[in-house]
Order: sequence, then structure tokens, then C-alpha cells
Amino acid sequence: MDSLSQAALGAAIGVSVVGWRRARKDAATGAAWLWKAAAWGALAGTLPDLDVFIDHGNPVLNMVLHRAETHALFWLTLFSLPFAVIAAGLSGSIAAWRRWWLAMWLALITHPLLDAMTVYGTQLALPFSDHPYAVGSIFIIDPLYTLPLLIGVAIALARRHPRASTLGLVLSTAYLAWSALAQGLVRNIADDAIAVQRINAERVLVTPSPFNTVAWRIVVMEPDHYLEGYYSLLDAQRTIRFDRFERGRVLEPELRGIDAYERLSRFSRGFYALRQDGARVLISDLRMGQEPTYTFTFAIAERASAARALDLPQQVGSRPDIERVLPWLWRRIGGDTAPPPR
Repeated sequence: MDSLSQAALGAAIGVSVVGWRRARKDAATGAAWLWKAAAWGALAGTLPDLDVFIDHGNPVLNMVLHRAETHALFWLTLFSLPFAVIAAGLSGSIAAWRRWWLAMWLALITHPLLDAMTVYGTQLALPFSDHPYAVGSIFIIDPLYTLPLLIGVAIALARRHPRASTLGLVLSTAYLAWSALAQGLVRNIADDAIAVQRINAERVLVTPSPFNTVAWRIVVMEPDHYLEGYYSLLDAQRTIRFDRFERGRVLEPELRGIDAYERLSRFSRGFYALRQDGARVLISDLRMGQEPTYTFTFAIAERASAARALDLPQQVGSRPDIERVLPWLWRRIGGDTAPPPR
């Protein structure tokens, strides 16, 4: 998720676990304790994403090694103890370090757990497994998730009412549960549409369109093609119109053994496409973006008679044109079945 959501989540946990008890014990200094709890919680909720400043040597490695050790539950649990002691000591409450530890541990581990609800992939189980867990039921930025947290923390700090932050946590968690339920509903509809249209599906991805959990994007991988379709929970009919595109499988034999290809094909869980652009071979992670623009598109080889790995892969992807996409997305949420802008 975005940094604001993670900071808000950490702050809400800090206020709910540390600030609430301390504010009840000492009303005179309750406001100061709430602010300290919120600040340390927000810091803990932000820390795992500092790995974005690590340069692993090329854009492909930077992508697949993001959300790795700094997002692993094992390493964050180990880190939480000294971090909590520091937080308690600097806040003048070393005697209550156990409660600070609980707050900081929760703020740290909920960061990768929330990230795992997005489609990117989070390596929660390191060092025991590098599998990138990804539920994909919520977009990386969703105001309906973040606002309850921000409002709850704001009320808690302004009115010295810590339970407001707890209520924000309950509402935001309920929204996550709703996103998973909605994803399951749309997956059932997508499976029915695939069966009716006799699509030879190898794998299916159902993930929300930007900023909401009403309109959903469906990607279906066939042996030689991939399909993209959209469904809104407000659609009048349970039908999905798919557009079909080439996967570029003819290029795969030449790319096997190239590190960037092997890493991206695995990290994307098979949701990738290849194409040739001049002499360059490009690979796109189909999970993030929409046809024809994908954020994570990389030039990984150059092709004359056969593909040759580039010395350094190059990120050449772009984000969808928001000015064109947002008006269509708003109409699509409302049930307008017009195809997306290409």
C-alpha cells in the first residue's frame, strides 16, 4: 500500500495499544502520550518501505527484491524488540516497554500483511521461503481504506479519545474483508464467463481497478494469448467482454536462462507478456497497469538472429494516462460497459 496508508495504520495501532492505556492512567499528560504513540506507530509503519532506497544494481532486481527482508515477518519480529525499547526509552516510559513492544511489533508486521493484500507480491516468509504472497483484493491506493484510519487518529489526538483510532482500525479492517469478499464474487462471475465463452484459461487474475473495489479487472492467460476484461458490481448483467492480445510466447525459447526473464516470469506468477520493439525484447508484468500501458515493463534482451541479454535491463514501462483513464473508470464503476481507452 501507499506510504500514507501504512503510516496511518501504524499510528492507529500505536494510539490504540499504547496511548489508550496511558491516557486513562494520566489524563493530565494524556494528549502528549497520544501524540508520542501516534508518531512512533507511524514511524514503525513506514520503516519497512525504506528498502526502496536500496539499489540492487538494475531495475529488475530493484522490483523483485522490493518487499523482501524488510517485509519478512521473522526479521521484523526480531527487530521489534530493540526498536520498542528505544521507543519506550525516548518516550520516557521504559517501565512500560512490554506494551510498547506489542504496539511496535503490530505496527511493523501489519505493514507487510497489508502489502500482501495488494497484487504486487510480498515475501512474508523469508528467510524460509521467497514466495511472493499476493491476495490482490485491494489497489495500492484506496481512499476508503485510508480515510477511516486518518479520521480515527485525528479525532483521537484532537479530543483525547483513543477509541476513535480503534474504531478506525475496525472499519479499515472490515473494508479489507469486504475487498476479499468482492474479489471472490467477481472471480465466480469471471469463471462462469470463461466457461460460457470456452476460453482455454491457464490462470486467472481478478484485481480491483484503481482507487475502488467496485470495478474489477480480469486477466486470463491462454497458451498463446492473454485476455483483459472488466466487471463492475453495478453492471446490469453478469457478463464480461474480453479483449485478446498476443503473449509473445515465440520469444520464450531464446530468453530461457536470461536472469531478468527468469526472475520476472516467476515473480509475476506467470502473468507476463513478451514483445519485440525494434531490436529490443520487452517483458511486461500484466498485473499492474492496463492494456497497453504497464508500469513494470523492462527491456531485457536485444535480438538480431537470436536474443542476447542486455548488460543491464532497462525499465521502459509507464503508468496509464490518468486524464484518459479516470473518466472512463468513473463511468465503468457505474455500470457503463464501454471498453477502456487504448
